[in-house]
Order: sequence, then C-alpha cells, then structure tokens
Amino acid sequence: MRKYYWLISGLASLIILAAIFYFGRPFYQAVKPVIIPAGQNPAPLKIAKGFAIEVFAKDLSGIRVMAQDSFGNIWFSQTDEGEISVLESRDGKVNAKHLVWDNLNHPHGLAFDPQNPFYLYFAEEDKISRVTVYSDSPVEKVIDLPASGRHTTRTLGFGPDDRLYVSIGSSCDVCVEADSRRAKIFSMKKDGSDFKEFARGLRNAVFFTWNYVDGKMWATEMGRDFLGDNLPPDEINIIKEGGNYGWPICYGKNIHDTEFDKNIYFRNPCVEPFEIPSFIDIPAHSAPLGLAFIPEEGWPEEYWYNLLVAYHGSWNRSVPTGYKIVRYKLDARGKYLGQEDFITGWLQSDNTASGRPVQILTQPGGVVYITDDKAGVIYRVTKQ
Repeated sequence: MRKYYWLISGLASLIILAAIFYFGRPFYQAVKPVIIPAGQNPAPLKIAKGFAIEVFAKDLSGIRVMAQDSFGNIWFSQTDEGEISVLESRDGKVNAKHLVWDNLNHPHGLAFDPQNPFYLYFAEEDKISRVTVYSDSPVEKVIDLPASGRHTTRTLGFGPDDRLYVSIGSSCDVCVEADSRRAKIFSMKKDGSDFKEFARGLRNAVFFTWNYVDGKMWATEMGRDFLGDNLPPDEINIIKEGGNYGWPICYGKNIHDTEFDKNIYFRNPCVEPFEIPSFIDIPAHSAPLGLAFIPEEGWPEEYWYNLLVAYHGSWNRSVPTGYKIVRYKLDARGKYLGQEDFITGWLQSDNTASGRPVQILTQPGGVVYITDDKAGVIYRVTKQ
C-alpha cells in the first residue's frame, strides 16, 4: 500500500489544483481589474467630444478626496496611507507637494468652512477634526465617530444650511446594525454639537453633494453583495431629511430583499412613504462614488444642470462593470433625461484596469478634477 501512497497523493493534489482552477477562475476574473497593478503605460482614456484630459498630478498612492482652498491649492487624503497633503497649484500646473499630516486613521473626507476659508475639517474613521491651515494652530477634535467594520470612509460636506454633514457606512455587507450611527447621514453644527440623524437606510453612501438649483442633497449608494451579477442595483438618491432609504431590507425601486429579510409583514415593508425608492438605478456592482453637478458658467449649454458620477468599478462580478465617468442629463428642475459615458478607457479589453476614478470636482469654465486611487493620480479635464 505504501508504494501507492505517492501516486494517490499526487493524483489528489492534481484534483485539488484542478478544482481550485475551475472554481477559482471566475473569482479571479471578477477581481482581476482590482488586483492587477495599473502599469506604466495604460491605454489612453476616451472623453466626450469637446474636452481633453491629462494627468495633473501623479505618485499619489491611494488618493481619495480633494478640497480646493481659496488660493487654488488642492488638499487631498490618501486613506490607506494615513496621510493628508496639499498640492500648490497655479495656472493648472502643480508647483509643489507637501505632506501635512501622517499616521492618521483612514483619513477620507475634507471640507473647508464656507464662512471661514482657512478652516479645514477632515474625517478619519473614528473622528472629525478641524484646523486652521497655513498657521501653527493645533488640530482640534470636533466629534467621535464609530470605528471598525466593513466601511471605514467618512465623507464630509457643508450644506446650504451651513451645517456640517457626514456619511457613515454600514459595519457589514447586510445586517441589522447594533450601533445606531451606522448606515446613515448625520448633520451637526460646526463645533460638533447638535449631532442628529438626517437620513437612514443608506448602506454605503460614500459621496454626496447638493444641487445648486434647488439645494437638495444627492448621494450615491452601493448595494449589497452576493445576490449575483445583476442585483441589487447601485443607486443615485435624492436625500430628504428624515428619509429611510431601505437598507438592509429594501433596495432599488423599493424591492424587498427576501434573501436577507425572512420576516412576515402585515404590509409590504418596502413602500412609500415608509421607505424611499432610488431616484436612478445603476448597474449592480458599478460602485458609484464621487458625484458633482456641472455649473453653467463656461460650460456648453447642453451640460447645464447635468451630473457627473464616478463608477469606481466592480470587484465581485463575473463580467467587470464600471470604471468610468457617466454624465446624467438633467433639466433645470432635476428631471432625469438620460445618460451617456463622459470618460471611459480605464477598463481594458483583457479585463485589467489602468485606474479607478473616485472623486469629481467640477469648476466653471469646463474644468474638472478627478482622483484615481488605483493609478494614484489626479486628472484634469478642460473644455477645448
């Protein structure tokens, strides 16, 4: 029997390797755009007619969020590196880069106080702080936030009401949260007081902004995983104060997630006005992140009121999707008129990816800045 041991062991190993290859190959194909490095010579990006795109700044590993100060300099967070830095910029060119803070806990959101342009707020996973830039003032903690869990990014923004808003993602893929601060957007006064819930049922609304026409908050939202390639849709939502956007038991156009929620109800748990449906559904696993409204000044009239959204790209879909910037056509009243690709080319024909767009910063004159946390760059788009 001993003489057959190595033969049997070898055959068993071959069977195991074959099984790993057979069953693991679809998973590898799904994560391939994420795990394969960007490379030095990515294919050129394709942008809508009338615009050009170039790399504005590079060697910014893991860059996520930008905030431009009153001097035109760009502050940015590198979440995985634990750093916040600033780029000195003049006339569309970078003059210098300075590391400002390091050893931070997953820094992400950045926001300048509209009433005090030298007051910068920044969010780490477990807290929000503020500091007077271009000074020796110490960093001041504003408020503590829940730490740990699946989603660690905290995004900040000042609303039209001059309050500070923060988005806090869920601690899990899909679950009933133990911490009442998870999967919600909160608002507060600038000193962190009057911290209160603004909207709930938002699994991971990483980015939000306000429509400059009517002042309404819009947010992107990532749906849960493991319901297949096409479910649930990712979402664009118009966020109403006190609104419940359904997670963990509803998704998309108020569809009940019966895979997770096995409870029996006297009424459908996913109907208005109890739960608010998505405004626009996005293909599942596109991973929508940054969104920005296009200003009127210096832009073609056909772009007025439109919305640009960054699709960070899938990691868990058999055929990768996303990896692009999409233009959502809206009229002056916010009515959805359709969509088209604005920038593509990050996803290659062999299902590798040269980059993953994150945040979008639109400016008058047809200028757009976009961060890319895979390629480690900021792109600059200009109108031709």
